[in-house]
Amino acid sequence: MIEDTSLITFDREEMDIGMRAVEATLFASDTPMTVGQIQAYVGDQLDIRLILSDLQEQYQHRGIVLVKTGDRWHFQTAHDLSHLLRRERAELRKLSRAGMETLAIIAYHEPVSRAEIEAIRGVQVAKGTLDVLMEAGWARPTGRREVPGRPLIYATTPEFLTHFGLQSRKDLPGMDDLKAAGLLDPVDLALEKMELEIAEENEAEPAFDQADSDQFASDDVLSLENETESA
Repeated sequence: MIEDTSLITFDREEMDIGMRAVEATLFASDTPMTVGQIQAYVGDQLDIRLILSDLQEQYQHRGIVLVKTGDRWHFQTAHDLSHLLRRERAELRKLSRAGMETLAIIAYHEPVSRAEIEAIRGVQVAKGTLDVLMEAGWARPTGRREVPGRPLIYATTPEFLTHFGLQSRKDLPGMDDLKAAGLLDPVDLALEKMELEIAEENEAEPAFDQADSDQFASDDVLSLENETESA
């Protein structure tokens, strides 16, 4: 009995065509794409997530790899080969200290309002600082806080994750990592150390005993009585 493999062949061909379509769509895109955006190009008959998983496996040892950043997918040069393709840029995107601090606060505490950012930094946020971050595509308004005045609240963007090579905000470095990399300001470290020392000193101070308080009050009364008798 000869097995009919026409259906199997058809399925494989459909899968190959679908994978090529997804691959071509990602290559042609200038920005990372969500599953929904890919689906808009190749149709909703394909299992996009399965195809992306297969493509990621196929490309994992190549010069170009398929990367998921947040909920978006894109091709990029393999990390171990990036130094071969490095070129001098005519203009580097630089942020001021205030901009970097504001971006860090948004990334670690999002969503946050301008007032909350100012409370954490201890200084007012210049009007242009948030504008620069939004123009760079790293921060965006995400709604309004349901409090009096309903201030705008801000969060990071998928472009922020892509630019800094993060898959999600869970990959942000912790305090120990920042210290080890020397990315914390020495003044900040000194202030942190001073605050810890003050807290330790406060804990070491003996508690004021109520019995001592009563004794002081008794001594005051006795002194007052003696003064009255002398008069």
